[in-house]
Amino acid sequence: MGKVASIDIGTNSMRLLIAEKSEYLENRKKYVDITRLGRGVDQNGYIDADTMERNLRVLHRFVTMAKKEKVEHIEVIGTSALRDSKNRQEFLDKAREQTGVNVRIIEGGEEAMLGFYGAVTGLKKSGYVLLLDIGGGSTEFILGSYEEGILFSESIDVGALRMTEKFITKDKPSAEEIKSIQEYVLEKMSLVIATLKSYPFVELIGIGGTITTFSAMIQNLEVYDTERVHNSKLMLCEIEEKVKLLASKTLEERMMINGLQPKRADIIVAGGIILETVMKILNKEEITVSEYDNLEGILYQNGHKN
Repeated sequence: MGKVASIDIGTNSMRLLIAEKSEYLENRKKYVDITRLGRGVDQNGYIDADTMERNLRVLHRFVTMAKKEKVEHIEVIGTSALRDSKNRQEFLDKAREQTGVNVRIIEGGEEAMLGFYGAVTGLKKSGYVLLLDIGGGSTEFILGSYEEGILFSESIDVGALRMTEKFITKDKPSAEEIKSIQEYVLEKMSLVIATLKSYPFVELIGIGGTITTFSAMIQNLEVYDTERVHNSKLMLCEIEEKVKLLASKTLEERMMINGLQPKRADIIVAGGIILETVMKILNKEEITVSEYDNLEGILYQNGHKN
């Protein structure tokens, strides 16, 4: 079997997937680096020089790792932060010059579609499902089925890093800051969720770093275990309890929690608030976690499934 790879340059992190081609992607290996490409983009509109160089170094490392595995093809996509930054073309030019790959910036709708197909294929789900993807800069809602495809999708500029930068000013978020995030999420998402409630769906599925991290924390994983995270179930009451605990701790204390990457500790409270708020307004008590997401989705879409 030949090997393929995909790289997602996200707002908060950059991720690499290397897998072998078969009917499904096999022997999957995933790598993640918290690169914070979106830091300051919401306020300033630009990726600053240090942030750009840091991300380009990680991209070069990931491309080198993939080539050492003798992959036949590398797909590289950029999402919310690159969509929003005014100097994105500079990043694309430098990426091509330094790594030899072309980074394709995808719109929110395509990001949603890739995440949906990756998740439903990885979980082998049938019937209508709603996929929730909480990223660093945006949140995607995708409703559909494996059999019929996507019926509805929407991307909202509400993400864990974006909400942290917009509202949280203290090491321990205040009650007022937490309430501000909740109210902002409600305001931005109420219309979309009202639309979603008119569709029948049997299950809520979550992808992205916020949701997989909550699974790892709730399971108290000292070492991240893909197999234990994938297809795990999270209850709303567990998420609410964990958000309260996280918000009560300093950044240094959060960095010591099992299942939480230290580099994600500063934005995990905002990510959790988004997750619990969405579940509440959807009236959903449970969410299924998928380790398959847009990294797998782009390889399926581009004909590397078979």
